[in-house]
Amino acid sequence: MKDHFRKWRHTIILIVTMAYSAVFFPVPAHSHPHVYIDGGVDFVFDAQNQLSALNVTWLYDDFETLYILSSYGMSLNSEGKLDESDRQELIRLRSKWPLDFSGSAHLTRRGLGIPLEWPTELDAHLIDGRLQLTFRRALKEAIEPSTDPFEVAFYESTYFFAFKLINPPNLIGNSGSCTAEMIPFKSDVQNKSLQAALALLNREETPLIPNVGADFADRIVVKCE
Repeated sequence: MKDHFRKWRHTIILIVTMAYSAVFFPVPAHSHPHVYIDGGVDFVFDAQNQLSALNVTWLYDDFETLYILSSYGMSLNSEGKLDESDRQELIRLRSKWPLDFSGSAHLTRRGLGIPLEWPTELDAHLIDGRLQLTFRRALKEAIEPSTDPFEVAFYESTYFFAFKLINPPNLIGNSGSCTAEMIPFKSDVQNKSLQAALALLNREETPLIPNVGADFADRIVVKCE
């Protein structure tokens, strides 16, 4: 019982601290992005050595984790975890993807987008107090590897959600001679100027620049010999 009280005392202090910061330090609260998600993308190859799906991982920041759980009326148990019944309910609820969902793993080859199916096989866990979601995006048609590399850009189009690759990409199945390399986003003068402009937007505004999130995307390049 004492451990349970300490966990919730820590949560209450965290929420109060964030609220205090929002009042006395308003600039960060009015900048983009608003939600921070770490994660990764794995590449699934079928028995014929064709790229058939992407496995995507999202790891929400601490504050967004608390917000999501509280919005569903869920709380942590005495061990600081979700009860299995709550975890299954969370999977059910988060499997209802919004109609305007455009993904976070944008797959291209030779600059052309490769269509992906709707997310499936969603799973949810708490990792060190942060909500982790994993799901699969099957390709509408599996494609053969070639000397032309695949590229995945990891982003959300409006930049409201900031995605960052932290998990090294895995090649699953019969990937043959393919290799994957992460290419982190590097800021330059142009991007810093754009970030300054985005910082002027409040929480109710979204950028008028189409697909602006792509300008800040970490990427993975898959090359096959």
